[in-house]
Amino acid sequence: MPQPTAVLFYVADIARSSAFYSDLFDLKPTVASPFYAMYKLDTGFEFAIYDRNKLQPPAAAMSASAELGFTVADNAALNALHREWIEKGIEIIMPPMKMYFGGIHFMALDPDGHRLRVATPD
Repeated sequence: MPQPTAVLFYVADIARSSAFYSDLFDLKPTVASPFYAMYKLDTGFEFAIYDRNKLQPPAAAMSASAELGFTVADNAALNALHREWIEKGIEIIMPPMKMYFGGIHFMALDPDGHRLRVATPD
């Protein structure tokens, strides 16, 4: 079975989103253009953003509907990251809480409304 190695989010403003994710990942894009940016993470996973106005074929309508998940080692790391994101002005839509399916989670939004979930292991 093939394993996912990349994800691509469509964004309204490539410069704004590139600045957001460069700060979030503390990483400059590996590839960057006026309509695309790709970040190769230490794990080998590739995260990319693409100007949704440049899509071929064009999308009829689009809304943010993706979620990017992050796992941290423990509650202390989760709480520290939660505070850091608040200080950066990232919109938090769910404070840290125990989830019925396991772990402690909090959720934030990127500039286009994509969800960013941070969780501890079960």
